[in-house]
Amino acid sequence: MVNESTIEIYLLETYKHLNIINSWGERSYFVNPEMKLKRGSYFATIKSKDGENDKASYLNRAGVFRLNIGLTPKKYEEIFGLRPSRSRKGGVIEGDFNFQALNVFIPHPVYGWMGWIAINNPDLENFEKSQEYLDIAYEKAFKSASRKLKTNVTLNSR
Repeated sequence: MVNESTIEIYLLETYKHLNIINSWGERSYFVNPEMKLKRGSYFATIKSKDGENDKASYLNRAGVFRLNIGLTPKKYEEIFGLRPSRSRKGGVIEGDFNFQALNVFIPHPVYGWMGWIAINNPDLENFEKSQEYLDIAYEKAFKSASRKLKTNVTLNSR
């Protein structure tokens, strides 16, 4: 069974330079080479409860959580087509998506416009699929953080 702990253990064992922050009802994973940035660059979050501006997945159901992954625009569009427009505050992106569905990859209900995807309660097969997406998100965030730092740390050192 895949749960929040399974995912966190995978992230900690697979990726280096992580800065983990708890906020807004989620556990956020930032890439922060040399730990010199305030937080770093987001690449994934695990959200376990609804927030004021993020209620579409109805995460307040018992045992429900959502894995969120910040893809590149290209990869997002390979999966879902063109990215939607930004939603108004407290709203969700437009599209025919069931944000409450379990074990289905969906655009992130709020941040799909930025290329983020999500999955509520992935099973083992979809968690394994998400690992490809996590690699893409990690690389994107690593490059972003490294540019900000002008660092010599390379992606191969993860």
